[in-house]
Amino acid sequence: MWRRWTDYRRTQRLKLAQIRGARYDRDAQAPSGSSSDPATPYLGDVEEQVADDEQLAHDLIASTPGGHPTNGGSSGTTGGAPPSGSSGAPSDRSSDRSSDRSPGRGFGPIGTPFNRQSPFYIGFVGALGVLVAYAFVQAIGRLGTTLTLLVVALFLTLALNPIVEALTRAHLRRGLAVALVFLGVLVAFALLGWVVIPPVAQQSTELATNAPKMLDGLLQNQWVQDLDRRYQVIARIQDEINNRVADGNLWAGIFGGVLETGKVLLGGVFSVLTVLVLTLYFLASLPSLKHAGYALVPASRRPRIISLAEEIMRRVGSYAIGQVAVATINAFCAWIMMSLVGVQFAAVLAVAVGFLGLIPMVGATLGAGVVAIVAFFDEPQKALIVIIYFVVYQQIENYAVMPRVMQQTVAVPGAVTVVAALAGGTLAGILGALLAIPTAAGLLLIYEEVLVPRQRQH
Repeated sequence: MWRRWTDYRRTQRLKLAQIRGARYDRDAQAPSGSSSDPATPYLGDVEEQVADDEQLAHDLIASTPGGHPTNGGSSGTTGGAPPSGSSGAPSDRSSDRSSDRSPGRGFGPIGTPFNRQSPFYIGFVGALGVLVAYAFVQAIGRLGTTLTLLVVALFLTLALNPIVEALTRAHLRRGLAVALVFLGVLVAFALLGWVVIPPVAQQSTELATNAPKMLDGLLQNQWVQDLDRRYQVIARIQDEINNRVADGNLWAGIFGGVLETGKVLLGGVFSVLTVLVLTLYFLASLPSLKHAGYALVPASRRPRIISLAEEIMRRVGSYAIGQVAVATINAFCAWIMMSLVGVQFAAVLAVAVGFLGLIPMVGATLGAGVVAIVAFFDEPQKALIVIIYFVVYQQIENYAVMPRVMQQTVAVPGAVTVVAALAGGTLAGILGALLAIPTAAGLLLIYEEVLVPRQRQH
């Protein structure tokens, strides 16, 4: 590699010397008052390739008759003729440098360019590049939460944009369509809060009120009394509780836990509000954002890039809408089943089943497990009914509901789906698993439309 580089540099220096020699010979043979051939090549191309010869190229151009007018052509010479006392050819290199560094510039003489082959220069630039890369990685790490919020907002924007586009095709202005869609999102969040928060608050209050009675009932249990007679479990638990209460670190830990819980709740509320605001802005300005992004693409490739990008965004939005529809159907049917069987917290569990259903592959199974556990602590017979229902419903969803909903969205092979979901979950948790399949669909489209056709041409 070093030999090739030195050969290349040697070739460029020889080319520069040839052009310089031809220039000096032509200028020496030219009569006084004649101008150089306008078709004579300057050193621009060579100057771009050989950066350390910039000063020499400038001197060669300056030595050409007519190359630089002196003070607007008012120094007593006409046209491109050299000044008096000159025979039309430069006497030496110093006369050219002195004419180029004339006081008319007012900024002093031009310095010698840096030697870009110097080991110090190469090492300094390399170290600077390493520092810039390290600072960039550190900045990305610190902006992890912000970037996550941006990704979630963009995903929601692409999910809601098909609805906005449908309303605009119905002769509604985009601003009004965005307002209606965003209002629908707020109503959906309000309904979820109305369904989940009151039962949870009520059950939490009942649990705090009935906790002493539940503890007394547990202590009156026969097997607990037998265990206490053998190992003095209750006495040991009481001694441990008394020691913890007497220790001041207990209350400090409880107070710190309460503060951390409050910080987590406030951070969650702030993140939700931030995502909603960003989604609103992205929805309102999505056409202008896409236009600005497409403007960065070269005009020759712009039509193809636009078609690919629009198809990827369509697939992502369609996948999100389809996944939400499937999860909603799952939650509604589960709520009906739990209401008929008599499972406690039916509404709260239905919302949990819906949110877990958004997770690819394992979401429905996790929802079924949560409901079965809650039903088992109520009555084991109810847990058996719940398990049978979810097994039957899973088959109906896989072969009837999912194909009808997803037939116009993404077509990703099963192996790619599994690998993408596992990789996304490992890298970014639940959010990564949610975004893995539409990302895989976009990459698969690029593979089919860009990479494969390009390989066929060779």
